[in-house]
Amino acid sequence: MTLETSGPKLERVLGLPLVTLYGVGVTVGAGIYVLVGEVAAVAGYATPVAFLLAAIVAGMSALSYSELAVRLPQAGGEAAYAESAFSRGWLTLAVGLAVAFAGITSSGAIVIGFGGYFLALFGVSGPVVPILAVLLLGLIAFWGVRQSFMLIAVTTLIEIGGIALVIGAGAGALGELPAKLPAIWPDWTVDAWRAVIGASVLAFFAFIGFEDIVNMAEETRDTSRVLPRAILLTLVITTVFYLTLTTVAVLAVPLDDLSGTGAPLALIFERGGGDPRLLSAIAMLAVINGALIQIIMASRLLYGMARLGRLPSWLARVNARTHTPDAAIVLVTGIVLASALLLPIDRLAGLASLGVLSVFAIVNAALIRVRLRRDPSPSAYRVPLWVPVAGLAASAGLLFFGIFDMLF
Repeated sequence: MTLETSGPKLERVLGLPLVTLYGVGVTVGAGIYVLVGEVAAVAGYATPVAFLLAAIVAGMSALSYSELAVRLPQAGGEAAYAESAFSRGWLTLAVGLAVAFAGITSSGAIVIGFGGYFLALFGVSGPVVPILAVLLLGLIAFWGVRQSFMLIAVTTLIEIGGIALVIGAGAGALGELPAKLPAIWPDWTVDAWRAVIGASVLAFFAFIGFEDIVNMAEETRDTSRVLPRAILLTLVITTVFYLTLTTVAVLAVPLDDLSGTGAPLALIFERGGGDPRLLSAIAMLAVINGALIQIIMASRLLYGMARLGRLPSWLARVNARTHTPDAAIVLVTGIVLASALLLPIDRLAGLASLGVLSVFAIVNAALIRVRLRRDPSPSAYRVPLWVPVAGLAASAGLLFFGIFDMLF
């Protein structure tokens, strides 16, 4: 049950272009500028296959999210879905906190990636860089949703342009693709596919983002039309870019060099004859854009859960001037800063991926539960029942493999 408040409300000001750019911005900024080298260190030439596997898992859940976003257009997102399907307070709280945890750890990893590109561009490192970056992001998130989204849209277009520059710089290496194809597609051995699946858990981090769209439901116009289209457009756009870019990456740069750098896209651009400083500057914008979007998402999620009565009511407070959930923004910003200062990037990315996979499994299960019971108000947007079933199986399988791989 949603708690009604008498104070200021969130404003419905967002349409399809801005929501899609929001989704693309958080997805691209969250992973591809930072984790190409980390994934290549595990999967080697099979890095594109690891990203493809992650895209398939994400795609099935994206369809489930699309239907649930139409059924329950609330800022609480996944927590609201669990509440509607299972009516278990502990599960609603667990799902909401898992999503917030994934967003916060993702932001921490992104801020560390920002530090890597900042070092490459200016030769400066140390804790002052992430501290100032996170505080600036908190202020922008507090500024207002319309202003934040316009900034996100511009930055997203710049980061997409950066990926296109990298692909263009390394495109000459695509001539080697026929000869390297046997190395890119792994042998049918247990060890080879264990490496690919393990790498896909890391690669999955690069697809974290489309699910954040549902938490902007109360600030989006015409949610039944906009949200499903924005979710699917985000996934299609990012998958095409990722598969092209990772293929270029493993062909254009020796694997040892690729896996040993903190600024992988700048390295690819440099090897293709470009100025790495340009790519480092774009990458800094990209990763900081991703962190900003995650902070916005997590704050809306805590706001939505507070309105559901699952978190303290002060987190549902909305600033009368900016119409943003100010208390939730302050809390999220502080935790993001702590995670960026205390944990390494690969651990943060792995934890974020596992957190999102667990949520995906529950969201797919929620849609199955909703569809199997008698529904007096069926959704105008429906996916075949096998979609959430397959999404549940794929998410749970990758989750268990990731936990096993992390422990053993």
